[in-house]
Parts: sequence; C-alpha cells; structure tokens
Amino acid sequence: MVDSQLLWCAGLGAWAFAIVMAIKPFHAYLMSRGCEDMVAVYYNRKVAHMVAGGIPLIMCPIVFTDPIYPLLGGVLGSIGLAATHITNRRLWWMQTEQNMNDATFAFMLGISVYVLWHYLDDAWLAILPALFMAYGDGVTGIIRNKLFAKRTKSAWGNLGMAILCIPLGFFIGKYADPSIPIWGAISGAVASFVERYEFGPIDDNVLIVIASSAIIAIGVHLGPLM
Repeated sequence: MVDSQLLWCAGLGAWAFAIVMAIKPFHAYLMSRGCEDMVAVYYNRKVAHMVAGGIPLIMCPIVFTDPIYPLLGGVLGSIGLAATHITNRRLWWMQTEQNMNDATFAFMLGISVYVLWHYLDDAWLAILPALFMAYGDGVTGIIRNKLFAKRTKSAWGNLGMAILCIPLGFFIGKYADPSIPIWGAISGAVASFVERYEFGPIDDNVLIVIASSAIIAIGVHLGPLM
C-alpha cells in the first residue's frame, strides 16, 4: 500500500502546480486594468506565495508526521522553478529574469520546515518562519505594488507585514511546548524588519527564514520570557 503521506505530498504538489498555472489569466486581467507587466508579475508571484505555497504549508502539521515530505516538496519545487530560469522558459506571468526569488522561496520553505521540525519537534513552530515568508512577505509585496506600482522596498510594506506576523508568531508560540508567545512575536517582528534587505543572491526569503528561525530556536532554548 502506498504511504498516505506520499500521496499527500503528491497531492499538495499538484495543488501548487495547478495554482501556478491557474493564475496566468490574472496577469492578463491586471494588464487590462492598466498595470505594467512587472507589476502584474509581482502581484501574481505574491498570490503564488500565499496560495500555492502557503496552503500546503499550513497542511503540513495536519497531514505529515515526517518532515521529509515538506523537504521533498520544497526541493522539487525549487528545482522545477530554477529549471525554467536556467532553460530560459520562464513562467512569464510570475517570473522575471531579474532574479530567481521564486525558486529560493520554495527551497527555503522546504529546508526550514525540515530543519526546525527535527530540532524543535514541534510541527507548528517549524512552519512559522515559512509562514512569515509566504504570507508576511506576500502582504508586503501587495502593499508596495499598490502604493508604488513597482518592486521596491518601503517601510509601509514592513509595517503591514509586522501587523500580520507579530500576532501570528504570538499565537503559534503560545500553543507551543514550551509556550513562547513573546518569542514568537519577536520572531515575527524580526522577520518583518529583515525583509527590507537583500545582499546579492541572499534575498529576503533567505533572511526572513534564517532570522526568525534563530529567534524561535533561542526562545525554545531559553524558555518563556513571561
């Protein structure tokens, strides 16, 4: 009998692929409303982050008991997305030749969940940094696109991300063992701050996940602040 977790992994992968294909008409819709191509691309990328990446991510603690499956999904997704860049067959409605951040998103999602799940033995805490990346950074990008109609960094986007990520971190941290709501909130604040920065190939996806993961690991090690 086929392992049910493997079936879930395949099913969630199919969901992600279907969403990436399904948002193609949204690019045309945005263009018809006067958006520039690059603005439409980045709107679509954020939708992909939240729906194609975020929903399978939320499902991970529910359907998996082994973190190898989120790792497998993230790595395979990253390879597939990177291949479209390398072969110059980009998914033009959500990818740009300027960067491969969509591929690093998938990779960081998979690797962070795997490492934190093993280290913390808490599936919900393990997905928290990737949730910051999927939904927090998604909100940030949408706000900036709406305000500036281009890909740029702005404190308004970081504020929007913080409004989402700080309570999200508090909530998930509260129900962890040990309960670390303040550390969870701090991790959300740190993720919202570092999103502003990129250092060459080290993009904001990498910084969000590494910085917030470090805070969560410290919090679990030191215990509750209150």
